[in-house]
Amino acid sequence: MVSFGSAVEFAIPHIKIQQLNKYYNVQGKQVHALKNINLDIPKGKIFGIIGKSGAGKSSLIRTLNGLEGISEGHIHIHQQNLATLNHQELIQLRQRIGMIFQHFNLMSAKTVRENVALPLKVAKFPAQEIDARVNEVLQLVGLENKADHYPSQLSGGQKQRVGIARALVHHPEILLCDEATSALDPESTSVVLTLLKEINQRLGITIVLITHEMQVIREICDQVVVIDQGEIVESGQVWSVFSNPQQKITQELLNLEQLELPIELSAELTATSTHTVLKLRYESTLNNAPNLTDLTTALDQPVYLYQSHVDSIQGHLIGSFIVAVENIQLDVEALSKQLQQHIVHIEVLGYAQSTH
Repeated sequence: MVSFGSAVEFAIPHIKIQQLNKYYNVQGKQVHALKNINLDIPKGKIFGIIGKSGAGKSSLIRTLNGLEGISEGHIHIHQQNLATLNHQELIQLRQRIGMIFQHFNLMSAKTVRENVALPLKVAKFPAQEIDARVNEVLQLVGLENKADHYPSQLSGGQKQRVGIARALVHHPEILLCDEATSALDPESTSVVLTLLKEINQRLGITIVLITHEMQVIREICDQVVVIDQGEIVESGQVWSVFSNPQQKITQELLNLEQLELPIELSAELTATSTHTVLKLRYESTLNNAPNLTDLTTALDQPVYLYQSHVDSIQGHLIGSFIVAVENIQLDVEALSKQLQQHIVHIEVLGYAQSTH
C-alpha cells in the first residue's frame, strides 16, 4: 500500500487562518475580496469551501500556497507563518501542497508520464526517483496503462486524474482542489470524487476543495464553510449545515434539497380554513429516526401527509415533510419546543379547507 507519511494528528489544525483580508486594485478602485476570514482546517479531513461565482473562494484557496499574497492577517500551514517565509522556504512549502485545477492545465505536447513528472524535473529530482514516483501515482489514480498517451487522447475525467497524479507526485500533505469537477460530466465527476475520498482515507492527506456545487460537498466533505461576498457566513459539519441551513445563500445553494408544497395544494390555501399546512425539517442519527407517533401525540389531532423527502449524509438522516393538521390555532412555538429533539424547523405554509 502507498504511504506518504506517518499517522495523522487530527487535534492540531493543519491550516490556521486568522483575520485574513485580501484587497485588489481594479481600475483604480480597491476591491475587498476577502473579509476577516478566520478558519481552522483539521489534519486529514476533506474540507469544503462553497460559494457562488465571485464569492471569493478562489482567492481564498490561492492564498494557501502563496499564489496570492495576503493584505492583512496570518496563515499558518504546518504551524509555519506564510508571511515570514523567504523565497526558498516558500518553494519548499509549496512542494508539500498539491494543486488540482478546473481545466487540468496539462501540456498537450507531453505524454501523461511527462506531465506527471514535470514538477519533479523542475525540482531536479534524480531520474530513477522520478520514474518510481510517476509509476506509483499513475497506479494510484488508475492510469498506469495511459502513461504514454497524450492529453488529446484522454477523456475529461482521465485528464483530471492525470492532474491529480501530478499534484501527488511530490508526496504532499495538503491537496488544494479548485473547482476540480466543474468541467466534468456526472459520471466522470463521480469517479474523481471517489478517487479523492480514497486518497484522503489511504494517505491521510488533508484536502481543501472549493466548489459552487453543493452535491460535491455532500458527496465527500467532512466539514464545509459557505462564503459570500468575501465573508464566511456559515460553517459546520456537512450534515448539520444540510439539515438546518441558517443563511439565505446556503438555502439557495441547497435548492435541490428543498421540499416544495404540491401545486395542487398551493392553489387551495386560504386564510379561512379548517386545516393548518406545516412543513417540518428534521435530522437524526441513522439508528434514532424520528417517531411519527410523537408528532401525532404532540398535535393531538389527525395528521395528513402530503409529501416527504429523506436523505442520508454522514450517518445522519436529513429530511422534511409536509402535513395538514385539523387545527388552525396551533401554537407553533410550543410545538417546536416539544419536538426539538428531532425537528429542527417548523414552518406554517398556509391553510386548507379540506384534506379530502
